[in-house]
Amino acid sequence: MAKVSVCIPTYNRSHYLKYAVNTVLSQTYSDFELIICDDGSPDNTPDVVAEFKDSRIRYIRHEKNIGRSLNMRSGFEAAKGEYFIKFDDDDGLTPEFLEKTVKVLDESKKVDFVCTNHWIINKDSQRSESATKENTIRWGKDQLKEGIIEDLDWQTFERQSLQVGSTLFRYSCLKEVDYMNPKADGCEDFDLLVRLALVGKVGYFLPQYLMEYRFHGGQTSLGQNLHFLQAKVHCIGGYRFSDQVLEKKRIIKLSQTQQDLGLRLIEQGNTEEGRKLLQASKQILGDSKRVKLGLLMSYLPVNVRQFILQWFRQLKPKDYTEKVRSQTN
Repeated sequence: MAKVSVCIPTYNRSHYLKYAVNTVLSQTYSDFELIICDDGSPDNTPDVVAEFKDSRIRYIRHEKNIGRSLNMRSGFEAAKGEYFIKFDDDDGLTPEFLEKTVKVLDESKKVDFVCTNHWIINKDSQRSESATKENTIRWGKDQLKEGIIEDLDWQTFERQSLQVGSTLFRYSCLKEVDYMNPKADGCEDFDLLVRLALVGKVGYFLPQYLMEYRFHGGQTSLGQNLHFLQAKVHCIGGYRFSDQVLEKKRIIKLSQTQQDLGLRLIEQGNTEEGRKLLQASKQILGDSKRVKLGLLMSYLPVNVRQFILQWFRQLKPKDYTEKVRSQTN
């Protein structure tokens, strides 16, 4: 039985999947199984997988699309390794990722997972030094030292400095928290890391760049996605931190997300629910211009609401992901 299970959930990205698989097969550490779980891709993903003649590869294909979280869970439930990593089908691992992360878990039994830093690559799999540096600073990885992460709740929830795709876990610690939560669909990775911190798991940081995260034009921003915002409200609303400073930040972040979701619902015509969320956020954040605008718009025809909000979005400065994507495309 392989010591490490590597899982690549995929959907309709056969052109990137081949790169991701090859980065696993090129590892300097060889005691692994590679599970590719395919969420009913309509492209030539089965043909691409069939090209690989390696007995360590296991292919799980769902004939119908079952959704991101359930597809991820199918790979996790099929895994047989003591250690586990899941990364996306458009990303990759550097050759020494498994060798270096396995070494930490083998030598430090109290450590539950090892997170590394990562490169930013573009659609052509070329590394971007400038985008990688900006990403490292943006998420505070430049402030993390090698070793056990002492403030794991802050790093996972407030700073969001860790990433599931660049992390090797003990399978047992993921099993303990039931791995991916389907109700967190869209923000599963964030939710998983926070829940691990809340139950007292021990994380270790390796500052070396051992994974590759791809920015490309095929990605879409989840920031204003209705499904994502609903999942985020569900997740943040369920956490409770013993650190009172962090708990206050949780309440504020929940209210901010409720405000975003309320505006989105009003834009789409779900007026009553949108107003409720704006009023709830108002109790914590106060009577902001965004709340006033949202409540005012809720009395306008839906097509007028949509026009106004789309116009405001065009005026907004580019967010972090848009800036990095422009550097890598």
